[in-house]
Amino acid sequence: MAGTGRRKEEIITFKVDERLSQALAGIENRSAFIRDALLAALGNTCPVCRGTGILTVSQQAHWHDFAEHHHVHQCDECNEAHLVCDHEPAHADA
Repeated sequence: MAGTGRRKEEIITFKVDERLSQALAGIENRSAFIRDALLAALGNTCPVCRGTGILTVSQQAHWHDFAEHHHVHQCDECNEAHLVCDHEPAHADA
C-alpha cells in the first residue's frame, strides 16, 4: 500500500566460515543480533584499523611511533579507555 509510511526492507545475505556459523548458532534472533552489530560497527569504527581489529605492518610502525608520546588511559569517571598525549598538560579535575 502506497502512503502507509512503512519503510521497505531489503534482504542482504552473506557467507560465513564454519567458526562464525558455530558462534552464531546459539543466538536466538540472529538477524537482530547481526543488524545491531553492523550498526554499532558502522558508527564506532576505529579510524586506524577501520573496524578490522588488526593493524597492518605499516600501521603497526606508525602506531609504535605514535605510542612513544601517547598512552592509553582509563577514565576515572566513565571507565572507558582513551588516548592521552604525553606532551599536553593533564586536565585539572573539576
